[in-house]
Amino acid sequence: MPVLSCAHLRKVFGTRVVLDDLNLDVEEHRVVALIGASGSGKSTLLRCAALLTEVDDGTIHLDGEEITDPRVDPDAVRRRIGMVFQAYNLFPHMSVLDNITLAPVRVHRRARDQARAQAREWLDRVGLADQADSYPDRLSGGQQQRVAIVRALVNSPRLLLLDEVTSALDPELVGEVLTMIRDLKAEGMTMVLATHEMGFAREVADEVVFLDAGRVLEAGPPQRVLGDPTEPRTRQFLSRIIEAGRL
Repeated sequence: MPVLSCAHLRKVFGTRVVLDDLNLDVEEHRVVALIGASGSGKSTLLRCAALLTEVDDGTIHLDGEEITDPRVDPDAVRRRIGMVFQAYNLFPHMSVLDNITLAPVRVHRRARDQARAQAREWLDRVGLADQADSYPDRLSGGQQQRVAIVRALVNSPRLLLLDEVTSALDPELVGEVLTMIRDLKAEGMTMVLATHEMGFAREVADEVVFLDAGRVLEAGPPQRVLGDPTEPRTRQFLSRIIEAGRL
């Protein structure tokens, strides 16, 4: 049974069709990289999977449970899914430690001391133990993004969704975030990530999915999709990536 299964998803904003009969399965301990041009539906797909955006048609299942059923408690579902955005979304008036422990304490009702101890363990793992009491504006972009990922991980999610988590970073800071994602893969975390980092997708993904106009146009192992795509539109997209020096 897939951890995540999306069937015939459709999402329309006004007159614009963003997801158009989209189908996707994500197996346990697998990393799926979503690639495609801006506006192809990558971020919308992730937001729908996290129940942050409501689908207009189709179904989404998490471990076999239909989470798009209106009778399902969305907050209970979100506790099983970690979502990390490209813009960090850290609270600037709260310390790193307080940012990370806010949801475990307020939403999951964990003991404050237990939540803080777990947060410190994660910060130590990602090399940020000395920043626990710092505020976000004192951190580099790469450090802030790592904190945002830790914030999603402290709730022990079944599935981690990453939306262009390196796109807002300076090039020299991208590596530290990618290293963290690479380590999570080695630990067996199930992930879906939207990315423009084609080299990283080739290295870390088990499957690359090319979205075009809200549909899955091509999917398969990274070596095939990125190295020898079968669809003309995929080849066109990748040729532009190569011209920009990003593959």
